[in-house]
Amino acid sequence: MIRGSCLCGKVKYEYDGEIEEIAMCHCSQCRKAQGGAFGTNSPVKTALLKFTGSENIREFKSSPNKVRAFCQNCGSPLYSALEDLAGVCRLRLGTVDTEFTCDNKYHICVASKAPWQTIDDEFPQFSHKPGT
Repeated sequence: MIRGSCLCGKVKYEYDGEIEEIAMCHCSQCRKAQGGAFGTNSPVKTALLKFTGSENIREFKSSPNKVRAFCQNCGSPLYSALEDLAGVCRLRLGTVDTEFTCDNKYHICVASKAPWQTIDDEFPQFSHKPGT
């Protein structure tokens, strides 16, 4: 069981599944939404993701097909979801509280990474999001 929470603790979640991949997205939207060099997330099945304190979750439509969810109290990013991809959301891994392992890690949107950041690990790099 994967457990997580926002910074203030008003939103908590449990994911009854495994983290099977970790995408480090360097697009400008993820950088702005996360306040860092990249967003770190994983696609998860929404049917296996249960929130408590969901009344504190707010969604922002960041592009025509995508919402980004965050805690209305502390601003912690929680997930994003594409409207045309039912049953899946991208969990923000910085909110995970339990330990887990995942070797399937990769960088996406490196063509638009922050000019001040250097990617110096061995994980695969893709110019854009897979499928785009």
